[in-house]
Amino acid sequence: MSTVLLVDDEPDNLWVLQLLLEEHGHHVLFAEDGDVALRKAARHVPELIVTDWEMPGMNGVELCERLKLYPALAQIPVVMVSARAPPEGEVKIWNAFLRKPIDPDSFDATMSSFLAKRLRDLSRRSFPSDRAMSRWQPICSKCWP
Repeated sequence: MSTVLLVDDEPDNLWVLQLLLEEHGHHVLFAEDGDVALRKAARHVPELIVTDWEMPGMNGVELCERLKLYPALAQIPVVMVSARAPPEGEVKIWNAFLRKPIDPDSFDATMSSFLAKRLRDLSRRSFPSDRAMSRWQPICSKCWP
């Protein structure tokens, strides 16, 4: 099915979310902080990222900010998870917010809606039939001096 990147510094939280996702057939990747998550996201380009807010090093908000800097990663939906409520005046750069302890039904509904939308959007994208010319293709001999 889909690949989901889970980011949390608490192994117990990762384990619970992994069970909920794998129950629906999703492939799960893990990261213990934002730095590792950014590298894994760049390498695997998951369909969804679920991240904790408070982590050592790069936290969930900083991870969202960094993801938006990369065109290939900017469109990945991010679900923020935290035991505390987000500050009122802060600009929300994530797609959904879930409060800990996580309700399994609301988690399933949130994941399903984002993953279904993402897969639908990816299937609608049209790719050009003729590939762009590679920079490694031979140059016509008439171009040489």
